[in-house]
Amino acid sequence: MEWMLLPLKRYADFQGRSRRMEFWMWVLFTLIVGIVLGLVDGLLGLRFGPSSSTYYASSGAAGFSTFSSIGILGGLWSLATLVPNIAVAVRRLHDTNRTGWWLLLPVIPYVIGLFIMLGAAAGQNLGLVAIGGIFTLIGLVCAIVLLVFYCLPGTPGPNRFGPDPMGSTGDLAQTFR
Repeated sequence: MEWMLLPLKRYADFQGRSRRMEFWMWVLFTLIVGIVLGLVDGLLGLRFGPSSSTYYASSGAAGFSTFSSIGILGGLWSLATLVPNIAVAVRRLHDTNRTGWWLLLPVIPYVIGLFIMLGAAAGQNLGLVAIGGIFTLIGLVCAIVLLVFYCLPGTPGPNRFGPDPMGSTGDLAQTFR
């Protein structure tokens, strides 16, 4: 449980490094809390968006409203954990000796694709819609690259972002203990 709460203790700390254990336990913790809050929101009727799934049932996607709207509690949780989510992701990238700016890797193609598709939808230009879709696909590939970075082991020993959170000195014999 300590690993799950460590990013809250380091709420807005964008300096230093975070181990894989800290990062993935935080992801698991936020996922579990988010699911529980989503269920509570649904049970208490605190969801924004469509109030029933009958609209979606008529279009062949029955039950989709459960996943298509966010509740008050889930929204508050998302806002409360936004800064620690970004901070732990930046520190995880630091552990692999990468700058935190890599977080923008999937965001930029998505934003470009969104603007292209919005402009194309207004003018009904299918060629631009296809180009926007390509940028969205590029964003997905970039998100996968970022996921791989999160899974890679950290740099043994100190790097430009600080000392090794595992206490390794960078000695090869220490790495394989």
